[in-house]
Amino acid sequence: MIPRYSRPEMADIWSPETKFRIWFEIEAHAADAQAALGVIPKEAAEKTWTAKDMAFDIDRIDEIEREVKHDVIAFLTHLSELVGPEARFVHQGMTSSDVLDTCFNVQLVKASDVLLADLDRLLEVTKRRAYEHKDDVCIGRSHGIHAEPVTFGLKLAQMYAEMQRNRARLVAAREEIATCAISGAVGTFANIDPSVEAHVAEAMGLSIEPISTQVIPRDRHAMFFATLGVIASSIERIATEIRHLQRTEVLEAEEYFSPGQKGSSAMPHKRNPILTENMTGLARMVRSYALPAMENVALWHERDISHSSVERMIGPDATVTLHFALVRLTGVIDKLLVYPERMMKNLNQFRGLIHSQRVLLALTQAGASREDSYRMVQRNAMKVWEEGADFLTELKADADVTARLPDAELEALFDLGHHTKHVDTIFSRVFT
Repeated sequence: MIPRYSRPEMADIWSPETKFRIWFEIEAHAADAQAALGVIPKEAAEKTWTAKDMAFDIDRIDEIEREVKHDVIAFLTHLSELVGPEARFVHQGMTSSDVLDTCFNVQLVKASDVLLADLDRLLEVTKRRAYEHKDDVCIGRSHGIHAEPVTFGLKLAQMYAEMQRNRARLVAAREEIATCAISGAVGTFANIDPSVEAHVAEAMGLSIEPISTQVIPRDRHAMFFATLGVIASSIERIATEIRHLQRTEVLEAEEYFSPGQKGSSAMPHKRNPILTENMTGLARMVRSYALPAMENVALWHERDISHSSVERMIGPDATVTLHFALVRLTGVIDKLLVYPERMMKNLNQFRGLIHSQRVLLALTQAGASREDSYRMVQRNAMKVWEEGADFLTELKADADVTARLPDAELEALFDLGHHTKHVDTIFSRVFT
């Protein structure tokens, strides 16, 4: 995590203070369950909870870890300094991964909740802007080349539907990652009763892991980070679309340019798409974290720690970065400058070529073969590309075309409304 792309709401989830607080709660809840079973004295469990309102000394924990070379032992040693002799009953029958893995999943669940709230705000803003521009006609492009008309509202509706799917994916990923394992060394419950795991899981808002080894299976985490990667890819798709639309020769939409903002240190006229370019780069980073998460699935036997160093980085970095990108995208969509007049100017740039498919279909309906129809339409279309001619004028001057389609029928084929007649149907599918 770097401060430039961190927001406190998400960064706090990964702070040492939050981590150690979660570790403490796991241990204290486990102590309660052990006391209920008679494994440890009830008074010891109660005394453990006296540390609830105490501040853990991060420097002291780090100092102990430098000596013992083990983070969980360092924490437990510091906890004993706070609790006293009764702390010897803490961590009974547990292994470090019980604490580490359960804590990691709690943090990922908390991060998921922040990201889901981000997606909800993005969906709300995107829906509002989609209805605002529902009927603003613009050119659709395939391969970057003019194709047929769409509306800018449809572009935004596509973004909405994609992010709605991403929200559903994240809900599923959150559920998959929300498990707890308090099963002891190699996951057999040999030295701890399964009811302890059930108690801790309920207290921490998790479900029990049906079968763990010494760790929670990492296919869960692979799926989680892959989902974050898909969301990031959707952010990049939207950002790339806006970047293309902001190009000077297109300029159908652009990022809001605030008073006093400067676009270039050398060229005072510049208004660059810096926010969407930034999101494109952030998306690459979030996607990159999915691969090491997948490589973490294959651990040796019941456990090794090759995954540990990876997760210490990708857990905070992926969630913090995606949170920042989602908030930034919401702001871009909310303030996006849209230019319908420029859209119409671009749409008419090639003087009617966008209606070529309608002419093609009309000729086939009038009795011409598809091959002949295609040749008639294409030879007139090429005059527009190469000579700057008007497409309708050229068609009217083509005897082969007018032999099947009189002028009035040709003119009717150049109606923009034909391309937008089902916009309401599409909106109904997306937004209801």
